Amino acid sequence: HDDQHGTAIITAAGLINGLHLTGRDIKDVHMVVNGAGAASIACVELFQSMGLPAGQVTLCDSKGVIFEGRTEGMNQWKSKHAVKTDARTLADALKGADVFVGLSGPDTVKKEMIAAMAPNPLIFAMANPVPEIWPEEVREVRDDAIIATGRSDYPNQINNVLGFPYIFRGALDVRASTINEEMKIAAAKALADLARQDVPDEVDAAYSGSRLSYGRDYLIPTPFDPRLIWAVPKAVAQAAMDSGVAQKPIADMDAYAGELAARLDPTAGSLQAIFDKVKASPKRIVFAEGEEEKVIRAAYSYFNQGYGTPILVGREDAIKAKIADLGLPAPDGIEIANARLSAKNEAYTETLYRKEQRRGALRRDAQRRVNNNRNVFAACMVEAGDADGMVTGLTRHYMVSLKDISRVLEVGGGKPVFGVSIVLTKDGRALFITDTAVNVAPSPDLLADFAEGGAMVARAMGHEPRVAMISFANFGNPDLPHAETMRDAVGVLDRRDVAFEYDGEMSAGVALNPDLMANYPFCRLSGPANVLVMPGLHSSRIS
Repeated sequence: HDDQHGTAIITAAGLINGLHLTGRDIKDVHMVVNGAGAASIACVELFQSMGLPAGQVTLCDSKGVIFEGRTEGMNQWKSKHAVKTDARTLADALKGADVFVGLSGPDTVKKEMIAAMAPNPLIFAMANPVPEIWPEEVREVRDDAIIATGRSDYPNQINNVLGFPYIFRGALDVRASTINEEMKIAAAKALADLARQDVPDEVDAAYSGSRLSYGRDYLIPTPFDPRLIWAVPKAVAQAAMDSGVAQKPIADMDAYAGELAARLDPTAGSLQAIFDKVKASPKRIVFAEGEEEKVIRAAYSYFNQGYGTPILVGREDAIKAKIADLGLPAPDGIEIANARLSAKNEAYTETLYRKEQRRGALRRDAQRRVNNNRNVFAACMVEAGDADGMVTGLTRHYMVSLKDISRVLEVGGGKPVFGVSIVLTKDGRALFITDTAVNVAPSPDLLADFAEGGAMVARAMGHEPRVAMISFANFGNPDLPHAETMRDAVGVLDRRDVAFEYDGEMSAGVALNPDLMANYPFCRLSGPANVLVMPGLHSSRIS
């Protein structure tokens, strides 16, 4: 039941993180639960399944503490949770308590009761719309409290929508014969884990651009978090399988999560194939601008999703301070490289000096560039085999970055350098557009190189390439200057005898629309193009 077990699961997620933030173990806490209805009892029983000792939770109702031997207003469910205690009122029970869970009524808790609780109390005041005690009242007496409510206008809203749609999804997909405690706990842990991860940009945007990060005011994810649709069902389904109640086990959980993500965003299905390839061969990637917030978040995402080892270039103290500001966990598994302090500094300097000594550079110039230019240092790591690739360009124009990198690496290996942009359409199709980065007005030979490179990238991503040489003209109509450049590029490909479909020149409309392409029955493409070679940088950037 949503208001019963749903409340218990979401509260449990908040409890897990509240205990984590305050350094407590659930086995050691003393809890008071006010309200003895179905939701309260579901909470107590789930917490006990998670390790809370039965004797350390005091249940209260409108008549006070539910203690052993009480007869007034009792029933079989209350009796099951009666404890041996001298406390008789809610105020008595809250003295020294670590956690308060309220599922009762408005204004049932007074400031004096909160003041009497243990240090760093966890307060879940979930009566709605008026909580047992308002957060402002708590703050008047306890600035060390962590507070959650059932309201959307305060941090840490205990909202059942975080759980039930996704719990049922996981249970139904494995045809679970029941929803057991293991599945509920798995859902709570999945929610708690999501809150500890970096928050997606679309969630921040939904909250007027405010920066959400794990901490006292962000214990559980928000209902707008797109990761809920795959993270919670995956955890629930796995728990059902592990506990023996799944009648239709799922063989590949990562693929299952990808399928779920694709239901919310059709492009996710296309991306999943790419993700799987990367995970199968993890790489060490150096992030040159390692002190930037976006770069740090990208590095964490790269690591958390199992793609490999990120290396952040920058000052260790500055990076760790930014990580703390972002509310991210300690960077275990993420490396930090300071150019000046690196053990490889001398070796990198020698490498750069050998490359530039006949270009007018002195050794001190090479040393200065390795020490001060993050792109040069990162490129040296790649050149030496200390990293497999690098990411840069957030704080400097990519052409400037490319020039820095070219000092160290033979970019392109003697072949032309070009950019390929991947566009994912709403229907899940992938388009590869080139050159979107470097060459302003390429020759027919360069355009043919771009076609080959774009086809190679498309194949690497799991797509059979169909290359269109894009122009304003369609196969000679209109026959105006500049259209012949793309036509000549097709001739170059003909002479190279390449092993993929290509044709042109043609407009983007003809390349992508089968109905328009049908007007040209001689066209060599068997379907809509998925690799678009643009005639110049202006058109490619506009596209």
